[in-house]
Amino acid sequence: SNMEGAARPETIDSLNISDNYLAMAAVDYRDGSRKMGNWYKAVPPLCRSNNGLTPADWFGRTMLEHYPEGHKVGVINVAVGGIKIEGFMKNTVEEYAAGAQDWLKPWIAEYDNNPYQRLVDMARIAQKDGVIKGMLVHQGESNSEDPEWPKKLAKIHDDLCRDLGLNPADIPLLAGELKYQEADGVCWAFNRDILPHLPEVLPNAHIIS
Repeated sequence: SNMEGAARPETIDSLNISDNYLAMAAVDYRDGSRKMGNWYKAVPPLCRSNNGLTPADWFGRTMLEHYPEGHKVGVINVAVGGIKIEGFMKNTVEEYAAGAQDWLKPWIAEYDNNPYQRLVDMARIAQKDGVIKGMLVHQGESNSEDPEWPKKLAKIHDDLCRDLGLNPADIPLLAGELKYQEADGVCWAFNRDILPHLPEVLPNAHIIS
């Protein structure tokens, strides 16, 4: 849900977006506004037509501010609220999708029951237009107590690089912390017990506060 975007966009979130900041639709939007595999100006929502504001929105805008004038930044958002990381792993996604909770299955089905493959398919289209620079991840409550989460995420990173012909050492992965204990975050221990181990198994991973 963090990467899907649970927050409702406000008017300001759709203002002053550069024409050089683009988002590729990873699904056909239900309202007909976007078609899968095509680039659009990165006006929220970036994930699906019924989602909201995501970390990718302002991440991409900020990234563009640090590029020379005329450069373009594009993002591809494939996310499923409530899904465990196994639903994005190449070797477990099919089994996970088949056994998912009934409320979760329709969201996974929007990616033909294989979010990992949808990431690969969209990224291959993107490679025709530009260069893949990195990956952005924000895990939610699922797997927040899983000590194997760093290794599982590192495998996704390396599998994606292999399938896309990328050198893993050239593709940084940025992973966000969860809400802090002092802010009443229910999964705050993830920041202490799980997330710090990510760079141990993926040297070019970076933790974002």
